[in-house]
Amino acid sequence: MTFIFKDYRYDAANKTAWFEYEHDNGHTFRETMQFDTVLDSYNDAVLERALFLAFLLVGTSYWKCFPSPDVEFQKGTIDEWQANFVNIVYQEGMSQFAFENNLSRNDLAHFAPSSDGIAVSAVPYKGEGILSLQSGGKDSLLVAQLLEEKGVEYAPWYISNGPSHPVVLDQLARPLSLAHRVIDRAALMEAQSAGGKNGHVPVTFIVLAYALVQAILGGKMTVLTAIAHEGDEAHEWIGDLPVNHQWSKTWHSEQLFSQYVKNYISPDIKVGSPLRNLTELKVAELFTDAAWSRFGSSFSSCNMANYQQGADNTKLTWCGHCPKCANSYLLFAPFVNKNDLDERIGKDLFKRPELTETFKGLLGIDGVMKPFECVGETDELRAAYHLALCRGYEQLPFEVPDSAFDKDRQYEAQEWATEMLQ
Repeated sequence: MTFIFKDYRYDAANKTAWFEYEHDNGHTFRETMQFDTVLDSYNDAVLERALFLAFLLVGTSYWKCFPSPDVEFQKGTIDEWQANFVNIVYQEGMSQFAFENNLSRNDLAHFAPSSDGIAVSAVPYKGEGILSLQSGGKDSLLVAQLLEEKGVEYAPWYISNGPSHPVVLDQLARPLSLAHRVIDRAALMEAQSAGGKNGHVPVTFIVLAYALVQAILGGKMTVLTAIAHEGDEAHEWIGDLPVNHQWSKTWHSEQLFSQYVKNYISPDIKVGSPLRNLTELKVAELFTDAAWSRFGSSFSSCNMANYQQGADNTKLTWCGHCPKCANSYLLFAPFVNKNDLDERIGKDLFKRPELTETFKGLLGIDGVMKPFECVGETDELRAAYHLALCRGYEQLPFEVPDSAFDKDRQYEAQEWATEMLQ
């Protein structure tokens, strides 16, 4: 079976990009993305290059239905570096999908340079200003808070899968820009009914690609995401393939994405996270100090309650039963009063029997695998737990080893990005 990259285009009249794919068993897919702020004049050459990157990455959502090593391009060409780039995305970035569907690296997509070996190279670009990705979670809200404190102008941007957006984003000092992504759910359901597979894709890369397109349409120069040091700790291994839910949030992935932009879109556009050098615990501490009073009652990092496809996430909440809630409870407990945290995320999460195995996975106990979610590293969460006990939180029903994790440790990051918040 072969997966086909059929076509893509930007419709200026409707401010909409569309991307088409096909499996040679007859299943076809078309995803659309409607953008918001579009200048009367923008750089068409740079836009075309950004659209092609989105074309490559959005394809993960549809390739996964009938995974095959074989791929074909009916539009666009790739050189050896790009082939290596998409091989990494469709293999390491699809590792959780492979694990959950009993696939090996050999079963995943394998790209080769186009027959002519020629790819479009990067071009100069002139723009100004910052596009800051927003989700309603602690990391992106913290970036917005710190930018505002420093008087830095930015444009907050949010991708909606439906008619709504989190109202917490209306609290920002800058007007929110909205984009509307329409995943081809009907075709995905049809494929699944025909025996197609489903699973996790490197969604952060897809969002970043769309953000690049929006930045170019709006004349922005910098795209800010909000990701601390995370994702380097593998959940499991499939041979030489590390299984990682957070692959597209890792430092390696940020470097890879930035290098693609430099090589094939424009060396003048910057993409990265100003939180990259920080631990998740440090981000929680900074959020508590700088943003809890403003956003504490209205933000959420719970995917289960808010970010399912088609869900109404106007008012963000916490389910109090999922790994993200347990992880957030651990990270905030060292810094937030227990009554406040219980009121927001859920009362006494450490005492809930249904979360015992979840906490074991998060804390590396009894060989329980870390949950497939965006969660902290084991040593970091162990340190958070023991700090929480010092603040009067209840003990878990099992022993947790001590940790020498340093919440103030500084990790490698893009210097231009971290300087923005210093």
